[in-house]
Amino acid sequence: MAVRHRLIKKPPEQVWEVLSDVEQYGDWVVGTARAEPDEGQWPRLGSALRYEIRIGPLALRNRTVVRRSEPPTVLELEADSGPLGTARIAMELRPWGEHTLIILDEHPLRGVGGAVHNGLLDVVQHVRSRAMLGRLARLCEQDENPARTASGPPRPLRT
Repeated sequence: MAVRHRLIKKPPEQVWEVLSDVEQYGDWVVGTARAEPDEGQWPRLGSALRYEIRIGPLALRNRTVVRRSEPPTVLELEADSGPLGTARIAMELRPWGEHTLIILDEHPLRGVGGAVHNGLLDVVQHVRSRAMLGRLARLCEQDENPARTASGPPRPLRT
C-alpha cells in the first residue's frame, strides 16, 4: 500500500478547487492525458471521468469514479484500468495552519493489480505518488511563484 503526504501552501478549499477541475487532472496525475467528464459533475459522488494513460507506446483508456466526496476534506476514487484491474485512491485534506496537509493512499483493489501486488510495486507506487503530490502542490501554489508573474505564464509541468 502506498501512503504519501505533502504540505501544500494553500488552504484546503483552494487545493479542492484544483482537484475539482477535470481540465487540470492530467497536469497532476502522472501518466494521464486527455481527461474528460464521463458522468455527473466532477467530483460529486458517483461522477466519473475518462482519460488516457500512456506507458511508452501503449495508450490505455481508463475511467475513474468518485466513491466518496466531502468537500473540501475527503475525495476517494476508484480507478478502473480495464484488464489491469481497479485501484482505490483516497485523498484527505487536513488544514495545517494556513496550509493543507494532503494524505494520499493508493492501492489495488481487484484484477491483475491486486493479484500481483507486492513490495516492489509499492516502491514504484511511492515514486509515482511523490511525483503526483509534487505536481499537485506546484499547480496549487503557482500564483506564489514570483518568476511566473515576472516572466509570463507558468512553464509546463514535468515529472
